[in-house]
Amino acid sequence: MLFNSYQFILLFVPAVVGVYYALGPARRQAASFWLILASLFFYAWWRPFNVLLIAPSIGVNYGIVTLLLRLGDRRPALSRAAFWGGIAFNLAFLGYFKYSNFFLTVTNDIVGTSFVLGTIILPLGISFITFQKIALLVDVRAGRVMRVSLPDYALFVLFFPQLIAGPIVHFRELMPQFAASDGRARWDDFAVGLTLFFTGLFKKVIFADPVAALISPIWAQVAAGGHPALLQAWAAALGFMLQLYFDFSGYSDMAIGTARLFGVKLPFNFNSPLKATNIIDFWSRWHVTLTRFLTAYIFTPLTVALTRKRAERGLPVIAGRRTTFPAFFVVLAYPTMTTMVLAGVWHGAGYQFLVFGALHGVALVVNHAWRLRRPHWWPTTGAAALPAAFSGWVLTFLFVVVAEVFFRAASVGAGLGLLQGMTGANGVTLPMALFSHAGPLLARIGLPATGVWESGLEFVEVWSCILAGLFVVLALPNSLEMLAEHEPALGFKVRPAGHTRLLRALSWSPSPVWAVGLSTVTALGLLSLGRLSDFLYWHF
Repeated sequence: MLFNSYQFILLFVPAVVGVYYALGPARRQAASFWLILASLFFYAWWRPFNVLLIAPSIGVNYGIVTLLLRLGDRRPALSRAAFWGGIAFNLAFLGYFKYSNFFLTVTNDIVGTSFVLGTIILPLGISFITFQKIALLVDVRAGRVMRVSLPDYALFVLFFPQLIAGPIVHFRELMPQFAASDGRARWDDFAVGLTLFFTGLFKKVIFADPVAALISPIWAQVAAGGHPALLQAWAAALGFMLQLYFDFSGYSDMAIGTARLFGVKLPFNFNSPLKATNIIDFWSRWHVTLTRFLTAYIFTPLTVALTRKRAERGLPVIAGRRTTFPAFFVVLAYPTMTTMVLAGVWHGAGYQFLVFGALHGVALVVNHAWRLRRPHWWPTTGAAALPAAFSGWVLTFLFVVVAEVFFRAASVGAGLGLLQGMTGANGVTLPMALFSHAGPLLARIGLPATGVWESGLEFVEVWSCILAGLFVVLALPNSLEMLAEHEPALGFKVRPAGHTRLLRALSWSPSPVWAVGLSTVTALGLLSLGRLSDFLYWHF
């Protein structure tokens, strides 16, 4: 069942919310069971077999969690074995369903064999569900979670607003909110939740889906071995970047908004990432809960272990501007590259995702090195602050556009083909009306042009859609900033320093102006649900 469907919006959510609050404060356990049943129904709607695939995994993980809680510190060897057995089980479960065919492809490419594996059904949201289960195992092992009942565990894993594509939530963030709930509906929760939900729907159906329809033919041409020219290639790259942003940030808004209807605050996932002035800043704003997970469970343990090992051997570690190259490489560069390559593979099983992750890893390493050395070369205070911030934004923006080409491309070759077009190596594409006049002139200056768009109107439509999307993400405050005074997401309750007059003017309030505006956004969203399209991150 899609978030952007009439069944979900007009039937499922009202029914689930209505029964949840009808059970009231006196029947909190029944309300929890109702949410679990509703979440199972939601998960089974897409493909009932999904439940049969994921249920055994939930049972095994709960058994391991229970064993860890009972063992505590009394039998460390057995507790350690149970913990690592749980990690191995989850990684094997994810690996079989998501990566079996990719591993076979790699083997065939290396060895020269031609083994073929049959189609494997990929359970919806398996990557997000696996991460949450691993996070709970780590938290139980570390003593951060001391009690987990079966209903609580089932609700934690299956809670339908964040079941398929996050945000990635910790047990200690979600379940205390249910435990503290008095079961009474609150109008402020409904106001904030509905505002977020329909803002997210608006992003999806008014921005993400239309730009996807305009650029999909170009990507199909690239996948088939075509060679798009300059303007086509840039339209495909910029258009996909905007599609991905509006699609996933829209989904995240809808997930956070739906959870808020139950009085639950989920962590935020986006905070205007395309305004970032460096790639480290970008990853602190983009898919924030994934960044948090990767940092806490991969990057930080690796860095701490390597730092401790070097310190024990008397070798230098990270020491600001006095950091040596070996220390930087071992303690910072190596963990960063490892983390980002794994992040790339997590997003998808294909060589192009390895390239995507590796590119971001290299960029982060360069950014860290620049932070260590920059004070010697380029001050960022006083008059130099604005040029430094602007140049940083330009470089970051262009890098993100280039790297996400491999996120969308069907193969590494297809991604390289589009990048070739973005350099102008394949000439320039123009509307036929302009081609007849400007084509010969461009050819004389070394940019051979071809006429692709059959009408100037089609050309204008593509680029108007892209420019409108860029204006929204770069010039306007995001949905969470507008609702910041009401803590729309867990931990998001303070306006950014130096907020602008525009942000003050667009801050949400229970006023007639906002009522009219939100009603318009809601109507446009609902009336645009003609052709259903799933969310990009539902495939991960």
